[in-house]
Amino acid sequence: MAPRPLGPLVLALGGAAAVLGSVLFILWKAYFGRGRERRWDRGEAWWGVEPARLPPWDEWDPEVEEAEEPALEELEQREVLVLGLDGCGKSTFLRVLSGKTPLEGHVPTWGFNSVRLPTRDFEVDLLEIGGSQNLRFYWKEFVNEVDVLVFMVDSADRLRLPWARQELHKLLDKDPDLPVVVVANKQDLNEAMSVVELQQELGLQAVDSQREIFLLAASIAPAGSGIEEPGTVHIWKLLLELLS
Repeated sequence: MAPRPLGPLVLALGGAAAVLGSVLFILWKAYFGRGRERRWDRGEAWWGVEPARLPPWDEWDPEVEEAEEPALEELEQREVLVLGLDGCGKSTFLRVLSGKTPLEGHVPTWGFNSVRLPTRDFEVDLLEIGGSQNLRFYWKEFVNEVDVLVFMVDSADRLRLPWARQELHKLLDKDPDLPVVVVANKQDLNEAMSVVELQQELGLQAVDSQREIFLLAASIAPAGSGIEEPGTVHIWKLLLELLS
């Protein structure tokens, strides 16, 4: 029996990927809604805004028509994009940051995951986009909308490391001013490459010395492994420093 042509199937899958990418971009705009260029063009820095204050009780006159209650000041938002090849631990990273239990086994992200974490001075929105091949095409559409990029690498996935390097450098070229935190995940595995090896294999030594790029080791472990992960705390502290 002759094999059936794959042309219609490939076209259908390509169309589905295009639709998914468009939906992701629309949801990003609707949910986060503010790019860096618009936020900083409002004429005043977020730390210079005085909070609204109600008048002292002894100055309030019930005979005077009640004025509109002043609106509470909204916290500024910071956006972090979390990318990396499928299976590198992006979803687990978001779940650990948000205080949730990591899922057991590998559950690929077919669209995106997001979490909002409040801090004292601002809110941090983290968006993870799936790392499968059909979604990587859309990564670059989001890079210019965020404040920091987190690029996660599976330190034990030696075969796909060249692909990770290629995708990372595409993103670096897309926005030369964007701070980047490269997370060398799964350092607890015996076959994991060291941070020094990854720095060379990812070509980070060739990156412009003026650029803010960091390489941190981590072992963001799956559920039930019993491995504590101090690296997540260090990543979070670095993100807060960059976002401040």
